[in-house]
Amino acid sequence: MEFKVPTMAELMAAGEEPEILFWVGCAGSYDERAQKITRDICKILHHVGIKYAVLGTEESCTGDPAKRAGNEFLFQMQAMTNIEVLNAYNIKKIVTGCPHCFNTIKNEYPGLGGTYEVIHHTQLIQDLINEGKLKAEGGESFKGKKITYHDPCYLGRGNGIYEAPRKALEVLDAQLVEMKRCKSNGLCCGAGGAQMFKEPEKGNKDINVERIDEALETNPQFIAAGCPFCMTMLSDGIKLKDKEQEVKVLDIAEITARANGL
Repeated sequence: MEFKVPTMAELMAAGEEPEILFWVGCAGSYDERAQKITRDICKILHHVGIKYAVLGTEESCTGDPAKRAGNEFLFQMQAMTNIEVLNAYNIKKIVTGCPHCFNTIKNEYPGLGGTYEVIHHTQLIQDLINEGKLKAEGGESFKGKKITYHDPCYLGRGNGIYEAPRKALEVLDAQLVEMKRCKSNGLCCGAGGAQMFKEPEKGNKDINVERIDEALETNPQFIAAGCPFCMTMLSDGIKLKDKEQEVKVLDIAEITARANGL
């Protein structure tokens, strides 16, 4: 499916406003694996006919890693730069592909002068399913397939969003199996709090290996994720366990796009 993703600058020049801004995020822009998720979110937006745009080169990091690593000064600089751009474009509603961007823009930006309606892509998918715009038909069938979903910390425990991603999976007629630690009792993938960018401290076992062990206990065919960092950690765990052929790690957006034949 070939289509062009419009930037805010292009829409502005044409005197138009989007219904929603898609905040791609650093991982979604630069990480090869996460780029596939970005493409699928765009395919979904295009498929249902929502008028959207991205910031393109005007988007910079939300500042989440800097803040979590303790550099409040850098965070505020990054945040202010983004808020100026968003406010100049009169942005009202934002969808993100990443729970870290979601959490930062939704909860940290209002204090710095940036107040927007922010949703995560799993919430967008849930809304579209509820409105009957996404059907989970016309593509790959997940009927009866065993899927286990890993709750990203910043989506689940951080913001109480447990239902949306599961709704997106329920519509597939798949067999949804929960890990021992899930929902408000979930376990981090090991990348949160800027751990993504450093080596782990000494211990008995890497967090992502612990989490993959829990996932594999459910004997799944698919592990569903909702975050590019979790995607990296879970995929690494699957590689380490040599289960790449048997178990696939996919983002909710990818599963939705596949099910709808996008």
